[in-house]
Amino acid sequence: MKTSFFTQVPSLLFAVLILGFCMLSCTRCSEPPKEPVSDSYKKKLISYREGQVLFDEYSRTNNVILTKYRNGEPDSRWYWFSLDEMEGYIQYVKENAKKQKLKNVGIRIYMGKYPVNHPRNRMAKPEYAGYQTIFLVPTSQKRKGNEAMLRTVTTDENTDVQSIESMNMTNLAPPPKASAAAMH
Repeated sequence: MKTSFFTQVPSLLFAVLILGFCMLSCTRCSEPPKEPVSDSYKKKLISYREGQVLFDEYSRTNNVILTKYRNGEPDSRWYWFSLDEMEGYIQYVKENAKKQKLKNVGIRIYMGKYPVNHPRNRMAKPEYAGYQTIFLVPTSQKRKGNEAMLRTVTTDENTDVQSIESMNMTNLAPPPKASAAAMH
């Protein structure tokens, strides 16, 4: 027995409707477009050779003073975070800054030094006790009012944000004995 045209149309229409709904829902589930990343960093790029000049100057001057103070034992001269750690930390800072409606958010890099009796679980490696380190601190544009959330260190452009955790536990290089060792 043949089915009539009028009984096939609702079935066909229903199939097209379901297919259309599936296609629309799939396009809504895709990732939202990512914010464009600024290329302002390009003006600040330096060559490896220029970096070597900076490293050599530090080694020739500041590190010599530190080595003398440490009875001939040189201090650390480089620090390392993985890209995943850096991206994760930047995302953490962005999310928290957005919640707090902070403007002109950045990260300041501070020099520090692990005390000899620093808690072992608060360093990447316990043998780093007594070495200098760096730590990252979120910053934002100065805010009027609610000054309790800001640290006292400021510049004309921004100030440290105390309400967002800083990042440390970098891998550092306890240095080789030679004071003029190359970057690596």
